[in-house]
Amino acid sequence: MQSSPEAVLKNAFGYDSFRPLQREVIENVLARQDSLAIMPTGGGKSLCYQIPALLFNGLTVVVSPLIALMKDQVEQLRAAGVPALFLNSSLSPEAYSENMASIRNGQAKLLYVAPETLLSPRILSLLAEVQVDCLTIDEAHCISEWGHDFRPEYRQLADVRRRWPEAVCLALTATATPRVRADISSSLGLTAANEFVASFNRENLFIEVAPKRDGESQLARFLERFKEQSGIVYCFSRRQVDELNAYLAQLGCSVRPYHAGLDDTVRSRNQEDFIRDNVQIMVATIAFGMGINKPNVRFVVHYDLPKSIEGYYQEIGRSGRDGLPAHCLLLYSYGDAAKLKYFINQKEGDERKAAVQQLDAIVRYAEDRRNCRRKPLLAYFGEQFSSENCGNCDNCNAEAPVLEDITIPAQKFLSCVFRVGERFGAAHVADVLLGSKNEKVLRFGHEQLSTYGIGKELSQKQWLFLARQLAQLGFLNQDAEHRALSLTETARAALKNRAKFFGQLHEAEPSARSDSGKRQEIEHDQTLFALLRAKRKELADADGVPPYVIFSDRTLIEMAAYYPQSRQSLLGISGVGQVKLEKFGGAFLGIIIPYCQENALAEKIREPERRKAAKKAESGLGSRTTLIGEAYNNGGSLESLMERHQIKAGTILDYVTKYALAGNPLRQREDLLPLTAAPAEQQAALAAFEELGAEYLKPVFEKLDGRVSYEDLRILRLRCLAR
Repeated sequence: MQSSPEAVLKNAFGYDSFRPLQREVIENVLARQDSLAIMPTGGGKSLCYQIPALLFNGLTVVVSPLIALMKDQVEQLRAAGVPALFLNSSLSPEAYSENMASIRNGQAKLLYVAPETLLSPRILSLLAEVQVDCLTIDEAHCISEWGHDFRPEYRQLADVRRRWPEAVCLALTATATPRVRADISSSLGLTAANEFVASFNRENLFIEVAPKRDGESQLARFLERFKEQSGIVYCFSRRQVDELNAYLAQLGCSVRPYHAGLDDTVRSRNQEDFIRDNVQIMVATIAFGMGINKPNVRFVVHYDLPKSIEGYYQEIGRSGRDGLPAHCLLLYSYGDAAKLKYFINQKEGDERKAAVQQLDAIVRYAEDRRNCRRKPLLAYFGEQFSSENCGNCDNCNAEAPVLEDITIPAQKFLSCVFRVGERFGAAHVADVLLGSKNEKVLRFGHEQLSTYGIGKELSQKQWLFLARQLAQLGFLNQDAEHRALSLTETARAALKNRAKFFGQLHEAEPSARSDSGKRQEIEHDQTLFALLRAKRKELADADGVPPYVIFSDRTLIEMAAYYPQSRQSLLGISGVGQVKLEKFGGAFLGIIIPYCQENALAEKIREPERRKAAKKAESGLGSRTTLIGEAYNNGGSLESLMERHQIKAGTILDYVTKYALAGNPLRQREDLLPLTAAPAEQQAALAAFEELGAEYLKPVFEKLDGRVSYEDLRILRLRCLAR
């Protein structure tokens, strides 16, 4: 029996420190307080019940919805020396009976079962014979009718729970809106005081949306950057999966398809090949992924528009689970939205209304070229993202768009929305402005309106683009059921006060972007890393398990960075516990030691994670922000910082601003980008920063009526902070 959560964390799992909220949840469970924990994918949910399971005297029962997920978890636990098993239909009758006997004899600490298995009289009778200390309900959103993957059998778990009144209950999920969280708590009788909600922000994911113009070519170019790395390409339909799989195979990619139309055996084999690194790319419908715990997925591509923000967030969450950088690309076209709209129109009533709202949300997200991608994603789950620039999405890494005065066309469009009675969609409003004589315009007599034909200077595409901008800026509402546009109070005030509008009339091509905002934190020896990966694959194939069950990529990267050359040093590497040291330590040292001798490489000291975390907490800043801020103060040129970190000038300036706003002194610099604003406007901007504060640019931009560009404001803000 281990003595403490920290001891289990290090000895069994090989980690120095807990991730956010893990300790709090674990301590709550050990105190036998029922808990609901909402943590993002890759946030370490599993340890929240696995560590208590090793500290409790009795059994921990884990309800999991998918066989693949159970198998994966048990394989990883056994590799770490934890006695765990599962009961499901994949077992032979003999193996099933053996596992049941192990439960009766107290030889297992964790039992994984599907909800329907747990509800069966046979299993309920078995568990009545043993001490159950913890009931864990994984993927708890399945209990809620408002969740994205509702399963009726999950609703019956509340009755099962009452069979073990002494057992603590822990419900876990990665994607739950406030409404779903309330439903989970109500269904299971969990109190709000025991709800733990971690941040949904996955900092290591670079998030990008690009217009889909030649999808196959765009995808092929994207995949060129991920040679020999694992990734998933999601498609809307089975047909699209098959066509794209054939195209990529023709290009020589290591690829397999996955969708419900394939034979069960083929589908299962393809999934297993992907998990075991025998194949690198899976082209799939959204049927693929829920049971996949593969940590080294380096990219997720949405070839077609997802149906909802929640589904999209869950799908991109399948990348970068090891905490290393991963790239999430969504290819968006208006045709994809129209295709989804067609299928939604086949629905009725509340189901149709909800689907329309979900589609509207994902379309607004995809079409937004201005705002940080993380803000709407996190807002969907009730979390506010306070940073102005995340530094790790396409919009935050792009140069600020050139805004023009669009006051006249904006006034025309908003006026026309009002004139048609705020009862029609954007396309109809555009038709009126263009002077169309189509049947709908004439039927409603809209050719008689004062706004009829006053907008012929723009095309319909431009008017629709303008409408989307006005909606994003908060000037228009859209009815979910009938798509009718209406003016917000902000729009009414703007029209009354003859306010200026700034935006774009031509949808610009996306500027070059970099996904280097969160590059690999640890510099490591690529050659040694490749050798270690080959050894890992060899050991995994011999044991019949996926490679990540042996060690994660992060663990191998640390080995290739610090060159551990003794058992004690290897034990200091993150992810190396006592059991894995005994099982695999010799094999990996057998690679590292000769390599270091041949290349005259000495061991490096690895700073413990808890010490690094303490430093970060003390400063309140990430290491990247501190690094760039200090380099700026030391005279590093903007060009050299851009080259070193592979990010845009504006993003460098944002990092320096964050560094200064945290209270660090900032050096006055005159060698930044040249300003385009006149001296009088520069002084006005500095005065506005003094009045409104330097945390956000938008209030200053609006106060100056857009006369000073965002590029200039970034530089002037630094001058203000350096005073």
